[in-house]
Amino acid sequence: MVVKWSIPFLDPQASKDPNVPRALIILNQPFGAALLKTLWAACEWHCCADGGANRLHDALSITSSGSDLRTSFLPDMVKGDLDSLREDVKLYYTSQSVPVIHDADQDSTDLMKCVQALEEKERITGREIKSCPKQFEIVILGGLSGRLDQTVHTLSYLHKLRKTRKRVYTVTDDNVAWVLDEGEHLIHINHDVLGQTCGLLPVGVDSTILTTTGLRWNLEQAESSFDGLVSTSNHLVPGQDVMIKTSKPIWWCAELRLC
Repeated sequence: MVVKWSIPFLDPQASKDPNVPRALIILNQPFGAALLKTLWAACEWHCCADGGANRLHDALSITSSGSDLRTSFLPDMVKGDLDSLREDVKLYYTSQSVPVIHDADQDSTDLMKCVQALEEKERITGREIKSCPKQFEIVILGGLSGRLDQTVHTLSYLHKLRKTRKRVYTVTDDNVAWVLDEGEHLIHINHDVLGQTCGLLPVGVDSTILTTTGLRWNLEQAESSFDGLVSTSNHLVPGQDVMIKTSKPIWWCAELRLC
């Protein structure tokens, strides 16, 4: 079976699909206001991981007319061990009735705590409707820049999440990336949103065998590993989608056009 992928949540012109619930988790890394607004509009549940609330708070401001843009971007919760959350930001969101949840568990990161909160929401929804609720797609804002240890954690955590969640993406101002599990994948390319550069990164596996179409430099039964070939700085072909066949999980990343 071919797994199909698309990224309408990155297209400001795309309509929100009511049949595809999405959750936005904001990490404590820089991002532009334009990207934030696009992702926020595409998601129905919003959560800040600890210091991600600082980033959300500071990315928005009071307009020249005196209106506070932050009141239109209130998260459903702020969660983490709260060692990075500024006191003024905490006071602001609590004054706006946003739950600020302290979780002192040192065996889970703030990102993991937010995913756990989403999973609890899904379980509660399932009990309320006495049915199996639809699983949210997760869009993580941040995670691929800043401290190297945090970036590696993002790579590791999403590699593990592929076993329990169907769609988890991480987005920065420069990139969108996600894990392709073993098998065949068809990625719809919105060339209005994506730039030309892309890559296939063998993170978390010893090696994998790749076959691709739709790239400027396609691979045919090529072995990819950290000790061998790593397909970086490849290019998307205008007007074409991308097909990837991989024998083991691999990270796919693509450049975003400037917002």
